[in-house]
Amino acid sequence: MLDRALKLDELLCFSLYSANHAMTRLYRPLLAELGVTYPQYLVLVALWEKDSQRVNELGERLALESNTLTPLLKRMEAAGLLIRRRNPSDERSVIVALTDKGRSLEQASVEVSNRILDAVGGDVAEMIELRDRIQTLAERLQGSD
Repeated sequence: MLDRALKLDELLCFSLYSANHAMTRLYRPLLAELGVTYPQYLVLVALWEKDSQRVNELGERLALESNTLTPLLKRMEAAGLLIRRRNPSDERSVIVALTDKGRSLEQASVEVSNRILDAVGGDVAEMIELRDRIQTLAERLQGSD
C-alpha cells in the first residue's frame, strides 16, 4: 500500500492518457491521407476483419454506444465507404457492409501500420507484448466495475 499521493509522472492513468494522445496525433495525418478519421479507421478495420456486421455487434466490438456509432456510420455512408441496410431477418437491426471504396482502403492501410510500427521502434514482438499487456489491464479494469 502507498503512504503518499502519487505524483503526476507516477500515475499509470496519466501515462496511458499521454500515450493515447501521442498515438492519436501520429495517426491523424496518416489517416488524413486516406480521407478518414481515427474512429472511422477503427470501423473500417473491424469491417475488414468481418464484413456485413449488425450495428450492435460492431458497437460491442469497438466499445461504442449506438448514439456515438450511428452518426459516425452515417458520415461514412455519405463518404461512400459503407452501406447501411435493414437486416432482412430482423427489421429492427441494421447491417453495415463495406463498399468497394471502403474495401480498397485496406491495402492502403498497410502503409499506415508500417509507419506506426516504425514510430514505436520497429520491433513487432515488443509491440505485440505491449498490446497484450494493455489488453490484460483493460480486462482487469473492466472486471473491477
